[in-house]
Amino acid sequence: MPDARDVSPYDALLLLSFGGPEGPDDVVPFLENVTRGRGIPKERLKEVGQHYFLFGGVSPINDQNRALLDALRKDFAEHGLDLPVYWGNRNWAPYLTDTLREMVRDGRRRILVLATSAYASYSGCRQYRENLADALAALEAEGLELPKVDKLRHYFNHPGFLEPMIDGVLRSLAELPEDVRDGAHLAFSTHSIPTASADTSGPVEEHGDGGAYVKQHLDVAQQIADAVRERTGVDHPWQLVYQSRSGAPHIPWLEPDICDHLDERHAAGAPAVVIAPIGFVSDHMEVLYDLDTEAKARAEELGLPMRRSATVGADPRFAAAIRELAVERAAVERGQDVTPCTLGALGASHNLCPVGCCPARAPRPVAAGADSTYA
Repeated sequence: MPDARDVSPYDALLLLSFGGPEGPDDVVPFLENVTRGRGIPKERLKEVGQHYFLFGGVSPINDQNRALLDALRKDFAEHGLDLPVYWGNRNWAPYLTDTLREMVRDGRRRILVLATSAYASYSGCRQYRENLADALAALEAEGLELPKVDKLRHYFNHPGFLEPMIDGVLRSLAELPEDVRDGAHLAFSTHSIPTASADTSGPVEEHGDGGAYVKQHLDVAQQIADAVRERTGVDHPWQLVYQSRSGAPHIPWLEPDICDHLDERHAAGAPAVVIAPIGFVSDHMEVLYDLDTEAKARAEELGLPMRRSATVGADPRFAAAIRELAVERAAVERGQDVTPCTLGALGASHNLCPVGCCPARAPRPVAAGADSTYA
């Protein structure tokens, strides 16, 4: 086993997230950042922004990232891990390029990256790698010495990610009325993506119907359902469902949508549903709006008892998992033999994204992979 306090050769961890507006005036500029290059009119962005305006124009994601930063720093300090933690976003302050510039000026030369996406997909992995390459290109143009950047492996099947979600489902089941609890269906929800993107997610050998994206989510759902059965003695029916679809209507996306699923479960006589947002690290806007607003309203219309379980957020077990992943990756970089910590049937994901993994429609420079522009 590697030394639990040795993270050499790394000298910093970067929490890389999506970002979100922190006030009404931020909403449209934020959405312009998210959709840059797609030619979406400002009036359409204002319509989309209504989701944020319902919550005062503030996305919860930034405060949730601050809580995760605190949890990581606390866990690292308690376990003697000397690894400073920084934070940068793709679409809002603190911007990734600004944070990387700060890290370089602080003397950081080997950086581990924690992306707030646990699964393989273009938008959940490769796009972050493109953003890293863009930021490194900006620093190169400024004449700064570029750090070496590596991304932590996908952590969807790490116990520290799974256990908080299992507990969340158990708590939600316990909150249901006793007469419908044992018959409740479990709806494991994640972000819908175009089927073409899903089919090419993960390494080339995993491409196919749903690709690694669907396979990984199904593995997580099975692990949670099995754990719930073991701890309650009840075998709850379950299904993987999707939310937050966007884009042109003629382009196929993963289905079924969560609200359509609620209709189907009600028609089939399900007495209750627990929605578990396994595709998300924290209770950000898509969870609050698509599940706590839209899906909740649909369930109430149907008279279908529904509870929504929590995401992992800043759970101490998740912070501990990140520490373990950092130590694991550092040991691999030092050439040590490591047994990765995972649950389920799929084993550990790759440390280095291979060529052809989660390809983009139009190739762009990337970092932190076998096809990196920046080594």
